[in-house]
Amino acid sequence: MPLHSGKGRTVAEALGRVTDYVKNPEKTNGGDLVTAYQCNPSIADQEFLFAKSRYAVITGRERKDNDVIAYHLRQSFKPGEITPEMANKIGYDLAMSLTKGNHAFIVCTHVDKHHVHSHIVFNSTALDCTRKFRNFLGSSFAVRRISDMLCLENGLSVIAEPKPSRGNYGTWLGEDKPPTIRGQLEVLIDTALGQGCKDFDSFLATMKAAGVEIKRGKHLAFKIPSGKRFVRCDSLSDDYTEAAIMERISGKRTVAPRAKAATSSKPNMLIDIQAKIQQANSPGFERWAKIFNLKEMARTVIYLQENNLTDLGELERACDAAVQKFNDLSDRMKAANARVKEISELQKHIGAYGKTREIYAQYRKLTGRKQDKFYEQHANEIAACQAAKRYFDSLGLKKLPSVQSLKQEYATLQAENKKRYPEQKQAKEKMIELLTAKNNVERILGMTEKEKNRDHQQGARR
Repeated sequence: MPLHSGKGRTVAEALGRVTDYVKNPEKTNGGDLVTAYQCNPSIADQEFLFAKSRYAVITGRERKDNDVIAYHLRQSFKPGEITPEMANKIGYDLAMSLTKGNHAFIVCTHVDKHHVHSHIVFNSTALDCTRKFRNFLGSSFAVRRISDMLCLENGLSVIAEPKPSRGNYGTWLGEDKPPTIRGQLEVLIDTALGQGCKDFDSFLATMKAAGVEIKRGKHLAFKIPSGKRFVRCDSLSDDYTEAAIMERISGKRTVAPRAKAATSSKPNMLIDIQAKIQQANSPGFERWAKIFNLKEMARTVIYLQENNLTDLGELERACDAAVQKFNDLSDRMKAANARVKEISELQKHIGAYGKTREIYAQYRKLTGRKQDKFYEQHANEIAACQAAKRYFDSLGLKKLPSVQSLKQEYATLQAENKKRYPEQKQAKEKMIELLTAKNNVERILGMTEKEKNRDHQQGARR
């Protein structure tokens, strides 16, 4: 996204505003998730501004009101799939690939939301202060392509067919969107009322037993175990005010049960209740976790039955096959990506060699002072030709391939990888499903590491 100074703001104010926002220590783990290239992140806005003043002196061009002062990219990742440190590294690689190392930038990874995301801000003015970044036609598609390639190289998911606009992040998540604090509180109220409370005091006692804190006064307010502050009942839906709750207890008001979303038979990982209860320190959480585990056990059994994996040996073999398939696809894609990079590097050196080999040949024919003088005039061309020859020698090339054949191979590899993306994504999902089911079965059966090793040894003897 190109950034402009805007009306009523100086360039310094505009740069300071965006860099202060992305570097916010409350969002970047105290500043640990801020990295930079060719600038000091603490004064990046001032260094960007200094480069612009140098640009004006060197080129003699005056800044216009509609000039782009910087570019701001946002790179988001699927919740729970990546560490903040890895997200910051991928953001750094994205910025370096896009700017080709010619522009200073900062990468700030935010961890204050449900999803880890990085903000990349790079100076529109180049490091040599003689030119600016050219925001070419289709640059957004180029950024997406670079981002997707980096994610796939690191085993992360990508959006296979992105739409031009998905609305806000909550709309994009759809049914996967986590419930709000108010939504969770309303569910707890429904659950408590569903246990046949005889009066308001028994309702409050049920809520308290579920780990909910209660504050009575002019307004009734609750704080759920995962909440940070109290929520007043009169800020909830009409069926959840204090008066409405009393009417529901007395039977004067009836509320239709919430429509449940279609449940998936895919299993989720069981909760280690003993480990988590130390963190939650709540009887309500322990009861919820036990119910959750019971549901996931049932879901795991259904999943195994639907996939004809009721035998533990068959399940283990299916897991091994799924892991092998995913690793094979990942290895093939990584090999193709490595070859694509090699082709790009080879094309660059072939181009440089074609432009400079005549000059290098002339240089080799000369001797003494004439050679020294010729080298001073053509040092860059000679160095480029020598670098190309060293690169060819490192690959053991006796004859250079044609540029056309390299272009065709490059296009073929890119097309093959594009076809593999959906297959790899499905393989990864299948692998996670099976491994989750296997983990749950072992938890259900209470298998110890010793017992698992013994089973593997018996299976090997057979």
